[in-house]
Amino acid sequence: MHRQIAGKLTGRISKWVVLVAVLLVAGIMSGFAGKLTDVQNNETESWLPDSAESTRAFEKLEAFQDPYDVGTTVVYYKQAGLDETDLAAIEAQATELEGIEGVTEVLTPQRARAAGVPAPFVSEDGQVAKLQFTVNYGDKLWEELPDLKDRLDEITAIDGVDTYLAGAGGQSADAATIFTSFDGKLLMFTLGVVVLILLVSYRSPLLWALPIISAGVGLMTTMGLLYFLAKYAGLTVNGQTQFILTVLVIGAGTDYALLLVARYREELRRHEDRHEAMAFALHRAAPAILASAATVVVGLLCLTFAELNSTAGMGPANAIGVAVTFVVMVTLLPALLVICGRWVFWPLVPRFGSEEPTASGLWARVGRGIAPRPRMVWIGTTVVLGVLCLGFLRLDTSGIPSEEQYTTEQDSVTGQTILIEHGLVDASTPVQVVADEDGAEAVVAAMSEVEGIADPVVVGTQDGVSLIVAELTSDPYSDAAFEAVEDVRAATHDVAGADALTTGMSAVTLDVEEAAARDNLVIIPIVLLAVLLILIGLLRSLLSPLILIGTVIVSFGAALGISGLVFDFIYGHEHTDTGYPLFTFVFLVALGIDYNIFLMTRVREETVAHGTRRASVIALSSTGGVITSAGVVLAATFAMLATMPMTFTLQLGTTIALGVLLDTMIVRSVLVTAINLDLGGRIWWPSRLDRGGAGPTPPGAQAVPQPRQPGKESAELTH
Repeated sequence: MHRQIAGKLTGRISKWVVLVAVLLVAGIMSGFAGKLTDVQNNETESWLPDSAESTRAFEKLEAFQDPYDVGTTVVYYKQAGLDETDLAAIEAQATELEGIEGVTEVLTPQRARAAGVPAPFVSEDGQVAKLQFTVNYGDKLWEELPDLKDRLDEITAIDGVDTYLAGAGGQSADAATIFTSFDGKLLMFTLGVVVLILLVSYRSPLLWALPIISAGVGLMTTMGLLYFLAKYAGLTVNGQTQFILTVLVIGAGTDYALLLVARYREELRRHEDRHEAMAFALHRAAPAILASAATVVVGLLCLTFAELNSTAGMGPANAIGVAVTFVVMVTLLPALLVICGRWVFWPLVPRFGSEEPTASGLWARVGRGIAPRPRMVWIGTTVVLGVLCLGFLRLDTSGIPSEEQYTTEQDSVTGQTILIEHGLVDASTPVQVVADEDGAEAVVAAMSEVEGIADPVVVGTQDGVSLIVAELTSDPYSDAAFEAVEDVRAATHDVAGADALTTGMSAVTLDVEEAAARDNLVIIPIVLLAVLLILIGLLRSLLSPLILIGTVIVSFGAALGISGLVFDFIYGHEHTDTGYPLFTFVFLVALGIDYNIFLMTRVREETVAHGTRRASVIALSSTGGVITSAGVVLAATFAMLATMPMTFTLQLGTTIALGVLLDTMIVRSVLVTAINLDLGGRIWWPSRLDRGGAGPTPPGAQAVPQPRQPGKESAELTH
């Protein structure tokens, strides 16, 4: 049946039907792809789990403030000291700021004194002053902030004075600017790298265009579909999801294309008719590609078990991207290849009856080199990978402090640092507590004993509920701020019970990190179990899937270990996001297992005719080149995340790239092949696939099977 479907998709007439149908759907969806940013939800609250204390506090805060209000601070710094002219200029700017739509509650040093605000607005050394205001653009804040930042930079400029947009609004503006400005750049960088690798891999000036076109169609179709799901079905899509989607779809799509094209080229040497060659190539490659895509999809869907909403939303969105890409790569790409004909491979056109070049290639020699002492090879490789895992001890996954959030200088970080160094607090990120009115004074008294906060005060009472606010005396993303939040929660719960709820920027970040830590412990085992079940169903074996899962875990550990050393000694950013282990695990296990699937499905296919040990060498030599190319493509695409000026993306891209290269070059080619050669037919236990495969590999075993008889295969295709 699979052969019949493959043949119908690539027939002389059906290829045109497939081409038109896919491009028609893609054309419709691509019209909405550009609107995806319009339905993104990048609000901090949307990332929180419903059970978090901050989330429950937000519901009560609505009586006191607009949930879309964002406190923002302009920081003025002059090393020689701000003079009266500078301070007068700051006061004059307040009036101009109030004329901007969405800006309210502007406080300057003079206005603060007049209003009796206790916190100072000018530092004791006179070098720093601040100006505070509130920004509110409703649910359009993320889109409006970059333009607002540009306008504010013009308004607040003073000769000889450095100004920085800081506070919660400044942090959001920097993040929004990075995400919006890098969406297009990331896509262009990624496509450029993939094109270069495909040119080197195919050694053809023409062939590279077909995988790129297909991957682009997959990406645009996915983004259009996600637009509708986010707008009408409640799917959460944020900037983080979208930039990961870009590299994942292009990387995975190109991987699937490489595998299919390699098998098609192989079949062109055995079949004179290119339609027949593609039918056989698709029939034999599609199951491996499907298993690979299913593994990634299932792994990503496991993220829906996350408490953290941002993580739970990222899973389905990217799973949809992989599923759509799979469909495009087994429909549009085969149609394009058959329509173009053999000439698209020029100048290395695979002629009918020509010799398969992998018979004497690099990976054939690697397989023959492992065969004499496979046990020594796999044990030695495992020991080396185990030693590399020790570098994990260098990683600090407790969260990234604000001064390390970006790899380039950002106003919000610099401004926050200046405020703290000069003894000024950032009132835009206070600790907020909502409690019953009767216990409000007790809450204030309890908070007054907590270190790290200043001047707790009741700022309002509505419907029997009071809001108490206190300013932090440290960086809102620092350990000191998190400890202050924990102490406030403990103190207020003691005097007011569980009805006293603490929120604010630091509290939200703390809740996010705690939820992410929980997700690491829960989701990683679920992903492992899901992938194991897929492998058992695919390989119809128990031992082989367990071995493959073990090798991927070792590879993941080694990737983290190398990353720990790189982050510490090269990047100088040893702190990682709390969710970093989970993200890297899901992508490395789901994507890394791909190469084992590509290899092992070929081993199983060849075992029937050649036995497990000889089949292992044949599979390595036949798939080695394409899997290596696929690994390099995927590593390069994820490495493009490092071009974004964010520590999280730098670290995530680095680790996934390292892990993919380890899987491609070491785990799949050396470790798995050595284990197969050592255990022989026992890897298929309890299946009876190769009960006689335990003997030694025959000397000089053929690296690839002999060309099949075209007539026989043609007859096979019709049955």
